[in-house]
Amino acid sequence: MLLRLDFSSQLPIYRQIRDQIVVGIASGELAPGEKLPAIRALAEQSGVNMMTVSKAYTLLKQEGLITTDRRGGTVVAGSPESGELGAHSLEGLRLIAAEARLSGLSEEDFLLLCREFYCEGGGET
Repeated sequence: MLLRLDFSSQLPIYRQIRDQIVVGIASGELAPGEKLPAIRALAEQSGVNMMTVSKAYTLLKQEGLITTDRRGGTVVAGSPESGELGAHSLEGLRLIAAEARLSGLSEEDFLLLCREFYCEGGGET
């Protein structure tokens, strides 16, 4: 797995790792059951501390997007079927919508962009 990390970004590295894995799962680039790199391997490959990768994996486990076991390693879980966003995702969406409004983007254009990104992620319209 190739991650594109921006070490000058204000967004913490663990969030960048988490977010890129989420996008990979949503787009189908990472399939359910697919094995992810071990924490140590991903840390070395990405040039970050193992605790950074561990924190990203912990978030993904809490969100039900990955599972780990000592023998099988870390694998992509199936997509959650709840149809609900977590509190952190809702806050992120609220912030994005507020920024769009402040930038003058119309509701219609905002929804068109949302649909475009949703469809890129493998969703249906």
